Amino acid sequence: MADLWSVWWVWMAAALVLAIIEVLAPGFIFLGFAIGAALTGLLLLLPITWTLPVLALIFAALSLAAWLILRRSFALRTGQVKHFEDDINH
Repeated sequence: MADLWSVWWVWMAAALVLAIIEVLAPGFIFLGFAIGAALTGLLLLLPITWTLPVLALIFAALSLAAWLILRRSFALRTGQVKHFEDDINH
């Protein structure tokens, strides 16, 4: 049996689980990991044999890049302050 980490659908399943966790605990942290896992799964569809350390490095780099892009795209701009008009306690 092939190494479990070199199977593309394992990475896709991990991406799905991480995306579900992101829905339960929003903050773009788990979404970056989910994107990294999904992209790693897509890379495994290529006819290249990857070792576990290389896959871990690819996953880490893609997750970091995805997180930085998400942060840049959706974070408040420098100098902006979030204002709340309504208070749910009143």
